[in-house]
Amino acid sequence: MNDRPSRNFGLDIVRATEAAALAAGRWMGLGQPGEADFKATEAMRAALNTIDMEGFIAMGPEHRPHMCDFLEPAQPVGTGDGPQLDIVIDPIDGPDLVALGHPGAISVMAGAPRGAFWSPAPAVYLEKIVVDMDVADVLVAECMDAPAAWTLALVARAKRKPVSDLTVFLLDRPRHVDLIDEIRTAGAHVMLRNEGEVVGTLLAGMPDGGVDVLMGVGGISEGLIAACAVKAMGGAMLGRLAPQSDEERAAVRAAGLDTRQILVTDELVSGNAVFFAATGITDGPLLAGVQYDAECARSNSLIMRGETRTRRTILAEHFFDNGNGVQRPTNSDLR
Repeated sequence: MNDRPSRNFGLDIVRATEAAALAAGRWMGLGQPGEADFKATEAMRAALNTIDMEGFIAMGPEHRPHMCDFLEPAQPVGTGDGPQLDIVIDPIDGPDLVALGHPGAISVMAGAPRGAFWSPAPAVYLEKIVVDMDVADVLVAECMDAPAAWTLALVARAKRKPVSDLTVFLLDRPRHVDLIDEIRTAGAHVMLRNEGEVVGTLLAGMPDGGVDVLMGVGGISEGLIAACAVKAMGGAMLGRLAPQSDEERAAVRAAGLDTRQILVTDELVSGNAVFFAATGITDGPLLAGVQYDAECARSNSLIMRGETRTRRTILAEHFFDNGNGVQRPTNSDLR
C-alpha cells in the first residue's frame, strides 16, 4: 500500500503555486503568454523539487511545447524523501489572461496518493458537470445526456430557487454554441470566459461562489484538478471523455478508452486524501493577483484538503533577496 500523507500537503505545494504566480505576474499585460508560462513552469518545478515527497507528475496542461519534459507522466518531483504523491499541475490557468492583463488567472495544482488519479492518456478533453454540496445528492449520470433544461431543473429544485436565478459557467468555445442556446432557452444565466476553467469549478463548487453549475468540455488535467477541489468542497462532478479532433478520437480508440463511460468524482480521483492549492496571478473573483513594491511581492492563495474539508486562504509577503528564492527583478528578466 502506498504511503498516506499524514499532514496537509496543501501547505507544502502552495509554495510551488506561489512561486509560479510570482514569476508569471511579472509578465502581466506584456502580451507574451508563452514567456509567462515558461517562467511560471520553471519556478513551479524548482519549488516542487524542494518539497519533502516522492512526487510524480500525473498530468499537466496540453499544447504547451516548452513544458513537455516537465509534464511527461511519472516525471519525478520533490526531494525523494516522504510519501508518494501524484501531482497534477497548471502553472498558469489562463496564460492569455496574464498576457492581456485580464482578471482571473491563477497558478494551480492538486495532489493525491500515488495511483489515485484516473489516467486516460492519450485523451485530452473531458466533458464535465460540477455542482456544490447542495446539489451533490441529486446529480446523476443521466444529466450528461439529458437536455440542459432537465439538469437545470434538478439544480434549481435542490437549491430551492427558480431556473431563472441560476448561473451556469462555460468556456467560450464554438463547441458550446448549442449548449449555450439550450441554457438560455431554459431561462438560466450564462457566465462565459475565454480561459480559467479551474476558477469556474471553484465558483460552482463553493456554496457562496455565485455560480450554480459548471458545464461543457475542457481539459482533462483541469478536470482532475477540479475533482480534488470538488472533493474538498463536498460537491459533486461528472466527467466523460470528449475527443475534439479526428487525431484524438483515433488515439482514444487505439488506447481502448470508452468515450461513453460517465465517471463520478471518486472515479476521477479515488479516496479523500487529496490536496488543492491555487495562487492568484491577476485579480479575480476568488483570489487577488500578485502585487509588487520596492521590497516585496504579495500573494493570495487558497488551500483545500479533502480529508478534513478544510479551506484556508493565505495572504503572504515575499521579501526579495531574503533567502526565500524570491529574487529582485531586473530589466533582463523581461526580455
